Amino acid sequence: MLLGQLERLNGEAMMRDVETARQVTTKILHLIQTQEKSGKEVMSKGSSGMEVILASLEVSLLINTTSFALLLCVSGRGRRVGVFVSKGGTGVLFQILNTANKDMPPSEELMLQLHSLLAKVGPKDRKFGVKARLSGALNITVNLIKQNIQNTKLLLPCLQVLRAYSTNSVNAISLGKNGVVELMFKIVAPYSKKNTSLLKVALDALGALLKSKTNARRAVDGGHVPVMLALYLDWHRNDTRHRYMLIRKGFLVCLRNITNIKLGRKAFIEADGMRILYNSSTVTSVFLCVFFPPVDDVVDESDDNEETEADTDSENEEDEKDHGTNDDIETDLNKLHPKKSPSRLFEELRVYERFFLELSEDFQVSARTSFAHSPSPLPKARPQTELSGGSQLLQGPARRAAAAAAVRPLPLPPPSSDTPPAGHHPPHQGPGPKRGGRHSLPRRTQDLVALRQASLSRAGDRAEHIQSPLLLGGIAARRVGGGGGSNWGSDCGSEGAEDESVEGAVLEVPDTALLLPLHDPDLYVEMVKGTNSVPQYAEVAYPDYFGHVAPTFREPLLDRVYGVQRSKIFQDIERLIHPNDILDKVVYDLDIPSCPVIEDNGESLKFNSQFESGNLRKAVQVRKYEYDLVLNSDINSNHYHQWFYFEVSGMRVGTMYRFNIINCEKSNSQFNYGMQVLMYSVQEAISGRPRWVRTGTDICYYKNHFARSSIAAGGQKGKSYYTLTFSTNFSHKDDVCYFAYHYPYTYSTLKMHLSKLEALRTPEIYLRQDVLCETLSGNSCPLLTITAMPESNSNDHICQFRNRPLIFLSARVHPGETNASWVMKGTLEFLMGPSPLAASLREAYIFKIVPMLNPDGVVNGNHRCSLSGEDLNRQWQNPNPELHPTIYHTKSLLQYLAHIQRAPLVFCDYHGHSRKKNVFMYGCSVKETVWQSNISATSSDLQEDLGYRTLPKILSQIAPAFSMASCSFVVERSKESTARVVVWREIGVQRSYTMESTLCGCDQGKYKGLQIGTRELEEMGAQFCMALLRLKRLTGLRNHQHLLDLESDIIGTSCPTTYVMEEDEPSFMEAIDYSAESNDEDGEPENEHAGEVHDNPDHIDQLSDSENNHRE
Repeated sequence: MLLGQLERLNGEAMMRDVETARQVTTKILHLIQTQEKSGKEVMSKGSSGMEVILASLEVSLLINTTSFALLLCVSGRGRRVGVFVSKGGTGVLFQILNTANKDMPPSEELMLQLHSLLAKVGPKDRKFGVKARLSGALNITVNLIKQNIQNTKLLLPCLQVLRAYSTNSVNAISLGKNGVVELMFKIVAPYSKKNTSLLKVALDALGALLKSKTNARRAVDGGHVPVMLALYLDWHRNDTRHRYMLIRKGFLVCLRNITNIKLGRKAFIEADGMRILYNSSTVTSVFLCVFFPPVDDVVDESDDNEETEADTDSENEEDEKDHGTNDDIETDLNKLHPKKSPSRLFEELRVYERFFLELSEDFQVSARTSFAHSPSPLPKARPQTELSGGSQLLQGPARRAAAAAAVRPLPLPPPSSDTPPAGHHPPHQGPGPKRGGRHSLPRRTQDLVALRQASLSRAGDRAEHIQSPLLLGGIAARRVGGGGGSNWGSDCGSEGAEDESVEGAVLEVPDTALLLPLHDPDLYVEMVKGTNSVPQYAEVAYPDYFGHVAPTFREPLLDRVYGVQRSKIFQDIERLIHPNDILDKVVYDLDIPSCPVIEDNGESLKFNSQFESGNLRKAVQVRKYEYDLVLNSDINSNHYHQWFYFEVSGMRVGTMYRFNIINCEKSNSQFNYGMQVLMYSVQEAISGRPRWVRTGTDICYYKNHFARSSIAAGGQKGKSYYTLTFSTNFSHKDDVCYFAYHYPYTYSTLKMHLSKLEALRTPEIYLRQDVLCETLSGNSCPLLTITAMPESNSNDHICQFRNRPLIFLSARVHPGETNASWVMKGTLEFLMGPSPLAASLREAYIFKIVPMLNPDGVVNGNHRCSLSGEDLNRQWQNPNPELHPTIYHTKSLLQYLAHIQRAPLVFCDYHGHSRKKNVFMYGCSVKETVWQSNISATSSDLQEDLGYRTLPKILSQIAPAFSMASCSFVVERSKESTARVVVWREIGVQRSYTMESTLCGCDQGKYKGLQIGTRELEEMGAQFCMALLRLKRLTGLRNHQHLLDLESDIIGTSCPTTYVMEEDEPSFMEAIDYSAESNDEDGEPENEHAGEVHDNPDHIDQLSDSENNHRE
């Protein structure tokens, strides 16, 4: 009733009867203050109370303090501020502010109430700063502050409003021009228990202003940096009971924003700021909280929604800024449906018919005998084949010349004139060579041609230089006689290494043939001789020569020690404070021809990375037992620093060494959540334990102070590198140890394994190895065909053979994802195995497998790219036959199959994931993409079979490492050129997947809390085969075109889609609980059962169809 009376008074009536208006508003205010129900009614949905009050203020233009008190009471209650903003309240307040400012002098009481209300409205109105600037309110508030700098009652709400103004960058610059920065420095004061709230708000406003580089420069030019440091130190010393931590933090925020500019950093150093903050931080952690991300006592809740931050994992890894929504989701329905028309003419694709001989083989007796015992050797190149239009599947010098004409190495950046302080070595930012000195990547395209031709022509000459890395005599002499120092290990081809007089030396070498049936050291060396690399490797790494036997013991995730990152950062800061304590000694540098650069005095470790897949560019000894390590970028690229694989020797037993890899690029890593680096000890290997083991303590991964150049950061400024630091000690004297990001799996290892797989073939197995193409470096890309021979030469059996559905598998498009190769190894060994299940699988399908899509990247130690400097998994949409030959020809194989109506039943690309746990899949679904994007679509647009979910669901039931909860079937724009999406969209394969395997470990199922090893990865490859067999058995149909009709029978409704955006987890300050994702109630018992089955391979073989169906 009172609101109605006030509404009737609006307009001219209010101007005539001011006293009545005041009486009405006073009564309304009294009711709201005394009765909560009345306040809720005014703000309730459908009520016009707020509009009436605003209208009365807007029309009256008089000093109605009761109305303002009413507004403060009504709108200042939690969510009601949002209602006030939505009704246009902000604009009304600024209008009244301008009107009130016309009075000379302005009413202090009115200004106090206005700014108090604006202080509450500001944080709730996203356009508050713009409205304030357009209305002219900025100058009004600033002038009010200048005139009332001693009036704390009015100054506090004015500063609160100024803080809200300053969050707008344009406002901050404008305020800076009006002298507000200098004004704020007049307000901040030394330690005092008075007016602490005002000082806190003033520091917040100043911090917001100093985010502007222009304002930060004003602060430096005004000499305010030493003043800020002195004020901070004063508060730090006097605030002994830590009651004013927010004020101290406010000073630090201001200093941090000032040091965002180069001039500010210089002034900060000159004012001895590093020492001041370091000394204060040893007492309190405020400094660390502001300047470094706090990840102490961190919990792995790093949901990875995975990238191309110049640091991508697998098909995933782009920065995810908003973890609630994903603007990258594809919303064009036309792109969410497979293409109806083929993109290439069949005449162009007929050349690929020769890779599918099994589809036309007549299997005469002579042919079968010849095929079974005379496979074509892998290293041989295929003959040139004419394509329509005169193009060719280029081989040899012709293709190398064409490739070289298109591959132009990026120019090196000009050297910087800045000299880094002692102990601080800017990471390599240029695209530069992967190897230094004489191994530098040529700068002109004709040099690349010459390099590749020379590489091929000297392949035979290199044989006499590549020797077995085992210097048997030297090892035996030391082990038997306990002799003195040695230089073995860092140069495998050095003369005089062997001592034939030492008897029994051969006994020191492990018999890897007994430990690893598919490993042959001598065969591996032969394979290395035929591998082409940019640097001409003359060494073989011991782990690749000896092989790796998975340890029998469990390797749990490492528990993080509280405070470890803080202590590491303190040690880094001490380098700046005590530069004379830093050795700053370069002990290894590929850019210097006389590498390695060492003084053989036993005081420094020796490093080496000049072997296949090795990656270490530079090592600097900063303290006696601490080393900074710099990684190479990918060839023809200036980023992707993550993969490492290097050798260390000359260590002391029992001494704790610290290693800092200082130019990592990913914004977070599983090294913060329990993952350890891998180490291989040669002494352990020759003692009969050739294996990689997880090692390292005090592991943490954090942003460092090295800034990435805008070129290296993809044009983005202000990006920093990250440091991976770990400590370890060594157990053996005169040992040679290797460290790696993950279990290495080289291209030569693949060739050796494929050669050894030939020995497993029986007359019942159809195995063919083809060379799909040659890479830019002249390495062959193998293509395998595996299935079962027909039972006989009868037409029925041959027809059944030819009509088997195809499964297309690929792996290792990203060199740094070595776990993908280990999963592929498990798949290949299962397919070639003698078990009844393997035989059934071969009889059910024809497998076409490209086990390594990026041989050049693997050979040269890249993390993500090929020699062209491009991510091959972003080239599937329009691959270039010269620059991306493996992708071009693999896609052509699939296009050929689509043309002859034999598109694969399943396509799966094996990948690795660096920032998520478990194994999971990404697939493609129109319906689930539409659901996530909330776009409008008709029921016909959403019609699709649920078959894409079948295989992941089966894997979640039989594979203990697999997590259905981490799977995603959403199509994103940034992934439209990846294998998964292109094969789904262009080839029409419903079950097109990327299978991601963790580099770290598992947080669910049988392997919960354990780091993943090669045993579990190979098991995953075998379980993938089991899932395919189960898919076949569950349907009971031979014609794969009709499998979709029945697959919905095994789609569990209890496992809804868990959408996981494909960028890595957020900053490690934010935690996302992996375990909370799993909502499959039936998954855990089935996983446990599956784990028990896998422990007994014989039991797997005996598993019947009825048991499979029962477990479903």
